[in-house]
Amino acid sequence: MTTPEDLAPLFGPDPLAAFATALVYVNLAAAAGLLVVLAVRIPVRRLVGPQVAYALWALPLLAAGGALALFVGQAPEQRLAAPAPGLGVTLVWAAGATLAAAVFAVAQARFVVQLRRGHGGPAVVGLISPRIVMPADDGRYTSEERELIRAHERQHIARKDTRAVAFLALARCLFWYNPAIHLAAGALRLDQELACDAGVVLSRPGARALYARTLLKTQLAGSPAPLGCYWSALGPHPLEVRVALLKRRVGGGRGGAVGVQVDAIRP
Repeated sequence: MTTPEDLAPLFGPDPLAAFATALVYVNLAAAAGLLVVLAVRIPVRRLVGPQVAYALWALPLLAAGGALALFVGQAPEQRLAAPAPGLGVTLVWAAGATLAAAVFAVAQARFVVQLRRGHGGPAVVGLISPRIVMPADDGRYTSEERELIRAHERQHIARKDTRAVAFLALARCLFWYNPAIHLAAGALRLDQELACDAGVVLSRPGARALYARTLLKTQLAGSPAPLGCYWSALGPHPLEVRVALLKRRVGGGRGGAVGVQVDAIRP
């Protein structure tokens, strides 16, 4: 049976203070990684394409893992120790985490209600066995457009993007007090969609115009899925970025007309 004395070489005489210190290490490292990605994602996207830009979001995870490894590798007396959180601080953190989780749960429940009414999609939902949710086949989309939508969603499934989204939601609950993670959340979701767009166009270079028209036609009829991947239409800004990017080839060159005119704007 493990005793506190057995854990002392790793955590020191005060395990709660050690845990708080580990969170500080991870939180600061992840925040630094997020800020770096936010600073370079757009230049990287323009130079080498959205798929590489999306891959940059692994940097905060690597930074957090490195900080945790540094913490574990240090002797307790060498760490820049944080004080053990008092009861008041613990209650405030727990209340914030609970409130954040409740917000995600309510949003997810609204999305499920929309699905049951037949208004959801296109989207990918599910963590263990992701599935594609398609819009109702009411004649709004042609068969070619519906196949492009499926191709986009299959990109999400192949990369296990729903798990990344769920992990992001968990991190936003645990580190609700860190503004960097909330600032990065929207940018990550946009980069995720742009990477899928690029994957579809790379596999179907002749479908740029049709794909752009499909993006412009698609609207999310209900609430977004916080634990899924969806084609957000909550504002013109992300959609304009996605359509404008279809005019470029991966690596920066022009990809030819796509049959729609969209002003370039800063994402």
